[in-house]
Amino acid sequence: MTEQAAPHISRPRIVVLGVCPGRQGEAPFRIVEMDGEVIGEARTVTDVLEVAAAHGITIHDLDDPDVVRWVGGGKYHWRLH
Repeated sequence: MTEQAAPHISRPRIVVLGVCPGRQGEAPFRIVEMDGEVIGEARTVTDVLEVAAAHGITIHDLDDPDVVRWVGGGKYHWRLH
């Protein structure tokens, strides 16, 4: 197998997990992890940027899979189905 045939597997520092139901009367949220550790929860894309910045990571491109991995839906998915 040549180097070009090997798939690129990114390991982004920030992972945003799938949508979780909020408590009664609260909006759904997504858990944000950095380097495998839970660092907060987000209810909007802005929350993801703020949580990352609070831990020293500036995100310039939310669509870059080497920077952020979106699990269970992309950056515009914030509601339960």
